[in-house]
Amino acid sequence: MDRDNYSYKKYQKELARKKKQEEKLKRRLAKKNEGTKVDSAQVSNEDIPRV
Repeated sequence: MDRDNYSYKKYQKELARKKKQEEKLKRRLAKKNEGTKVDSAQVSNEDIPRV
């Protein structure tokens, strides 16, 4: 019977976790940047005096 290579499985699990965290961080930053672009556009439209 072969033995499992637990350290390799643990290493792969850690890599997958890090990759998932990086993707989540990218999504959060993209969402945050998207929100600030919308807010700045709304502010600039409100600053224009209406005649």
